[in-house]
Amino acid sequence: MPSLPTPSAQDIYSKMRDLRWSPKEKAIARRAFDRALHRELEATIQEAKQMAARIKEPDELWELERHLTQRRKEIDAKYEFKYSVLLLVLADLVREGRINPDELHGLGEEKLRIIRDHVESAV
Repeated sequence: MPSLPTPSAQDIYSKMRDLRWSPKEKAIARRAFDRALHRELEATIQEAKQMAARIKEPDELWELERHLTQRRKEIDAKYEFKYSVLLLVLADLVREGRINPDELHGLGEEKLRIIRDHVESAV
């Protein structure tokens, strides 16, 4: 059974739910999100090509399929564009190096602070 979020976690989710996004902020967040997704998919394509080039036996072909299925599940779970969790998603992508913090320039200071705090707390 999953544990309940800590009070501070509940506070952050409540705070994010109450935030308002301007059209400009929505565009900035979408662009950064889409770029990060594109980068991750490109890396996955390169990885799959390298794995495919090494295939010698039929079992290795199915291993590639298993690997790609697992990557798809990971990517689908990670890239969730819902404003209620978007700041945490962006923070995770910054921490992973998928987004450069400069790509988020133009977001409101409160949003940037939440992202920075989440990046720092996860280190």
